[in-house]
Amino acid sequence: MATLRISLRAGERIFVNGAVLKVDRKTTLEFLNDVTFLLESHVMQAEQAKTPMRQLYFIVQMMLMDPSTTDAAMELFDKAHPAMLKTYSNRDIIDGLLEVSELISRGRTFEGLKRVRSMIALEDEILGEFSEAGNTVRNFEPPMRLAAGA
Repeated sequence: MATLRISLRAGERIFVNGAVLKVDRKTTLEFLNDVTFLLESHVMQAEQAKTPMRQLYFIVQMMLMDPSTTDAAMELFDKAHPAMLKTYSNRDIIDGLLEVSELISRGRTFEGLKRVRSMIALEDEILGEFSEAGNTVRNFEPPMRLAAGA
């Protein structure tokens, strides 16, 4: 197992195995074993999850940030993912969604999150073209509201 070093700025937060850590000065953390973490700069708030890809990002993020909610987040993923596969016709997004599902099923949630993040710009481009063609993009429910209604 390789050692993992992460440098944080003063006041920055990091989410580690469900705990939130905030540093008061510039510091470097060294993880000596396997750990699930998410940097504050990569955390999406529920109200920012206004497109299907951002909702998927939020769902996968929930798996990383709070291991106690992984089962509920996985249920949401299992509902959202197949619907997204049916919605998109873009081959890059479909391939990416299939890769995300494979990563999640193998327990590689962080890599799955990174893969979803890489597709957000592509989704924005597709939605922009959709809007420019005179179509309207409906508002999507925040994932937490979806979770409450599930």
